[in-house]
Amino acid sequence: MIGQDFQRRLEQSKGYGELFDLVKRAVKKVLGRNRSGLMLYLGDMPLRIGAYHQVGSNGIVLNRRVLDVVSRSTVSIAELNSFIFTLLLHEYLHSLGYLDEGDVNSLVHKISADVLGADHPTVQIALHPPLSRVLPTDMHEESFSQTLELVKDFERSKQPYIA
Repeated sequence: MIGQDFQRRLEQSKGYGELFDLVKRAVKKVLGRNRSGLMLYLGDMPLRIGAYHQVGSNGIVLNRRVLDVVSRSTVSIAELNSFIFTLLLHEYLHSLGYLDEGDVNSLVHKISADVLGADHPTVQIALHPPLSRVLPTDMHEESFSQTLELVKDFERSKQPYIA
């Protein structure tokens, strides 16, 4: 599933679970690595943070505020899916043990280019996240919300996370 089929599936994905399935397939194809048992949460954080994975945990947290800002500024669902794909890919790589931000950013670019093609918009988003274009210039620092919303049906793997 490389090139056009991968592009089509990315553009037609209708939820976090479908996008994460593509992320896992891309990483498996390019790096030969995978893991299961991850959960996705949505939370409200400062706009400078797109997402995070706490080392040693089984959770990825996407910033609901960032998703809202980007969803209002993107021109298509395909562009929004590409942005979410890069966020999930970045945090999935952290969950696999890649901790250096520079290395992870390079891997996000490489994996995106390898599976989608160097000219795909996702590759450009990996290089230049849309936040830099859409954040308000008078942005003030918001706090972290203590409440996280669990996204159901995120991990679609049939493999249990405890082997």
